[in-house]
Amino acid sequence: MSSKLRIAIVKLTSCSGCLVQFLNLEDELPELLKFVDFAYFLEVDGEPRSGPYDATFIEGSVTTEDEIKVIKKFRNESKVVIALGACSTTGGIQALRNWSNIEEFKKYVYPRPEWIETLNESRPIADFIKVDYELGGCPVNKELLLYFIKQLLGGKRPTMPTESVCNECKRKGIQCVIISKGIPCLGPVTRAGCGALCPSYGRGCYGCQGPARGINPLALAKRFEEMGLSKEDIILIFKGITSWSKEFREVIKRYERRD
Repeated sequence: MSSKLRIAIVKLTSCSGCLVQFLNLEDELPELLKFVDFAYFLEVDGEPRSGPYDATFIEGSVTTEDEIKVIKKFRNESKVVIALGACSTTGGIQALRNWSNIEEFKKYVYPRPEWIETLNESRPIADFIKVDYELGGCPVNKELLLYFIKQLLGGKRPTMPTESVCNECKRKGIQCVIISKGIPCLGPVTRAGCGALCPSYGRGCYGCQGPARGINPLALAKRFEEMGLSKEDIILIFKGITSWSKEFREVIKRYERRD
């Protein structure tokens, strides 16, 4: 019997960008495959093997009734379930539809909208099943993904960053783009793990890792006001890839209620 870690990789409504990060570990894969068995990975192997699985990574948001059935099945067959990427953890970019009427979208996008079967909202998988770990990002950072898998292989309970992107900027010696350039940035309220990718190129973080622990996004929104941003600008900043996270959603609703 194989002693390898049996992994399932499942795709829901998404672009497959986070799944591709497994393949982007091309330098590490030969060694990794000595210890890991990708038993279910349809993008790579058209003959998946059934569970049980030691770990299941799920990319994508839940947008159909069928996807609810899929994730419940894998939850029952897996020791641990990992929400992989912004779509799986917060509903993703497609959760922007949650702020509007899905029937309007269907009417203007599809010639036969009555054929489209979808939930009214794009939602994270934790709304339907127990999730053991969350790896945010759009896509997930491949170094963070590799670090997580190595912790599983080591038999330890994985730990992930809970601090904000600001800490990563400080460690890398990156000047704060808010202070030095007056650029709005969600780094102070966004979970670390991306290596401060966007600030490294002189642009503001747009929050794809999701909210950090213990943050105060309303205070950051107030700082944006002090910088001269309008209510509409602030809403647009928070209404992005992870807008359906509880913390960012509260900011958006607060500003939308303003006159």
